Amino acid sequence: MQTNPELTLYGTQACHLCEEASSLLALLSGNGVQVREQDITESAELMSRYQLRIPVLRREDTGAELDWPFNLPQLMDWLGDLLVEEG
Repeated sequence: MQTNPELTLYGTQACHLCEEASSLLALLSGNGVQVREQDITESAELMSRYQLRIPVLRREDTGAELDWPFNLPQLMDWLGDLLVEEG
């Protein structure tokens, strides 16, 4: 039995690109995708790792990361093995 994919979107509150990425991810909510948004300003380690890369999407099952820019087809391809077929 496959579990719902868990993703973390790393970004900041004042990042318009992060808002775009979040809106794009919302389109996948019907596929059981769970997205947790993480503000990198809450951690010096996250700031060091992601400051110049945000938004960054991370798959929690594999640790794979997808840096912006990405579009819906690229995102679906990246998540292809996790997306739940409907109907």
